[in-house]
Amino acid sequence: MLAKLLRPLLLLFPLLLVACDKPVQESAELTDSQREALEIRVEERWRARIAHDWEKAWEFTSPAYREVFPKHLYVKKFSYTANWELTGLEVTNYDPSAAVASVVVRVMSKPTKQTSAAAKAIGAMPRELHERWILVDSEWWFSANY
Repeated sequence: MLAKLLRPLLLLFPLLLVACDKPVQESAELTDSQREALEIRVEERWRARIAHDWEKAWEFTSPAYREVFPKHLYVKKFSYTANWELTGLEVTNYDPSAAVASVVVRVMSKPTKQTSAAAKAIGAMPRELHERWILVDSEWWFSANY
């Protein structure tokens, strides 16, 4: 009689083990405050870029990047050949297991020196730039290794 009662439980036991073994699903969505903080950081970094303030822009790179790439070398990799106007940004994806967000930044870009009639005629060009931002200790950092 006891075997009859335990049999259904024994059949369900492997299913129970499998169900308990599944990892807890992390939220695939950013919270409103995380999204807002990310958007603010992206805008602040772009304000530095628009001002050609490469030292300030370097401060938005991830701590791991800054450990191996000093500010004076980062600054040297940029030129002043383009001017930008930030026209929009959109958080397009978030991977909670990696704590990485994908952001599309929209800018109008134009050369600082109009060297030809064609360049003058074309003027500013719209561009979409794809950036990756990493969440480390509740702070968003630009991933320069994208």
